[in-house]
Amino acid sequence: MSKESKLNAWILASRPKTLLAAVVPVMVGSALAISQGKFFFPYSLVALLCSTLIQIGTNFTNDLYDYLKGSDTVKRKGPRRVLASGLISVKEMQLAIIFVFGLTFLLGLYLVYSIGILILWVGLFSIFAGIIYTAGPFPLAYNGLGDLFVFIFFGIIGTMGTYYLHTQEISTIALIVSFPVGSLITNILIVNNFRDVEEDRNSNKKTLAVILGKEITRWQYIFLIIISYLTSFCLYFIFKFSLWIFLPISTIPLSIVLVKMLFTLKGEELNKTLELSAKFAGLYGLLLSIGLII
Repeated sequence: MSKESKLNAWILASRPKTLLAAVVPVMVGSALAISQGKFFFPYSLVALLCSTLIQIGTNFTNDLYDYLKGSDTVKRKGPRRVLASGLISVKEMQLAIIFVFGLTFLLGLYLVYSIGILILWVGLFSIFAGIIYTAGPFPLAYNGLGDLFVFIFFGIIGTMGTYYLHTQEISTIALIVSFPVGSLITNILIVNNFRDVEEDRNSNKKTLAVILGKEITRWQYIFLIIISYLTSFCLYFIFKFSLWIFLPISTIPLSIVLVKMLFTLKGEELNKTLELSAKFAGLYGLLLSIGLII
């Protein structure tokens, strides 16, 4: 395999179309800090690098253990997986996982030195959770806990953690702002698992979509969108943000399109819904960030 082909394989393994999930919590947490006059760019930059690396490391781990457990095959409906396709070996992926999480730890030491020991524990816990998402004796993704993992780490911890870097405060408003972030990033996973229900059931991968079934999973997706939109009303009426906080409401037409896609598309067609759900989370996060700052 040529160097260019190998590089493309690693890019594919990182799942670039879903990496917005790592950007949104840092963006929103930073915007909330800016709204309160507390912001230091290097903290957000390092947080963004660490968040992205943790997601890439989690994706690598997911690719490896789904392959080892037999969940990923060349017949899967989703985007190609590099181990199942023979593009990257098991040994190469194991080394890559160590490298990515190791680099995350080293970068995070800057934040630990600057902010305090709490950041060390948050970082270590995040890395550990990224590994046990599909690895270990009780992998979260195989036992219906993947959705909760994403909501907590890419929503609550990612957003509140970024806010804490700038303010050294744990506040109610940061928690509330994290809800739409976690909800819409979780919806990316929901589409992925919704598409793969049959294959996951056959391989004994008990995702929440497998446990709940397709019909309830569709309503789970809708519920999380509703939660996201209700956040703007909470921020306006309780925390007295300006009318700009309703900017995310302008994405309602896109959310309707996504729901229709979830009810009408099947199989590989849902890959477009997956990609659009990631873009929707990114757009919502950007508009929410603007609304928080103005």
